[in-house]
Amino acid sequence: MRIDCHVHISANTPGRGKMSSRLQRSLPFRYMRWHFGLRGDDRETEQAIERILIRTVEETTELDGVVLLAFDAVHTDTGKIDDANTHFYVTNDYVAELATSHPKLLFGASIHPYRKDAPAEVERCVKTGAVLCKWLPIVQGFNPADARCLPLYEALAHFGLPLLSHTGGEQCLPNIDKTVASPVLLEPALKRGVKVIAAHCGTRAKPFEPTYIADFVRMTREYEHFYGDTSALNLPMRWHAFDYVLSDPEIRAKLVHGSDWPVIVLPSPTRIGWRKAYGFLRDRNWLRRDVAIKRSMGFDDDYFRRAAKVLLLPSGKAGSGTRDSRGDTPR
Repeated sequence: MRIDCHVHISANTPGRGKMSSRLQRSLPFRYMRWHFGLRGDDRETEQAIERILIRTVEETTELDGVVLLAFDAVHTDTGKIDDANTHFYVTNDYVAELATSHPKLLFGASIHPYRKDAPAEVERCVKTGAVLCKWLPIVQGFNPADARCLPLYEALAHFGLPLLSHTGGEQCLPNIDKTVASPVLLEPALKRGVKVIAAHCGTRAKPFEPTYIADFVRMTREYEHFYGDTSALNLPMRWHAFDYVLSDPEIRAKLVHGSDWPVIVLPSPTRIGWRKAYGFLRDRNWLRRDVAIKRSMGFDDDYFRRAAKVLLLPSGKAGSGTRDSRGDTPR
């Protein structure tokens, strides 16, 4: 299967999720609403986003599936939901429901490690069909190297559920702790047998921010089950990653495809040429545009199919991490 492992959905109704007023006033979200023509109340907006997502995925025939990501709420040190600091929240149940509604949607769970029920939620999500667990530490407010994450790592390793963790900068969502952006903090997970995908390969999101791509490159060589996704690398602040990941065959072999949809996709004209870049911008399907740009830069079929070998896919779909018929243990 050719899979995009990094696709988002939003929600703002009970049981599905939350978007704070601060987030809805932000420039990135205002632009997305304008681009997709979103109007109406929260329920109407949710329904419109669902329709746009499914239409976008169906039109992107270059992909066989996309991982749709839940996004857990911020939790306090004692494991309780921190509503005041939660600006973006998408429940596991909502994403699991969407994943059952369309054959090309895969369920990406999100479980905050400080939750008291974190290991149990891993098991519940695996049984529901989760193919990975998604984190964004600098937004969800925790340190991946904290000992409180260890029970979750043990559960992920036991069930064979990979961890997709944001690394590097973030500009679409309010940051809580920028000091936890380095992929080095994910080493405790790797040492406990968890497959880890470092989203964005540790790249910066804003000028003058630190970039952790050198740490990413080192870790891909040191850890067999450490990967990077290319989500949002087609943004100007992250273009520098291509100089590292495309020039080294060893690093290229550890990359999986991700887009970060519905984040905008902008080709680098200095890498592919101005005329070709302009041609890509004419495609308003950002999911398909991202695939086309990466193919033009030399990303091959192995790259687009690698996620199927890393994710915990349902039985009957190609991948090395398939679950058994009960859906609760990896083969």
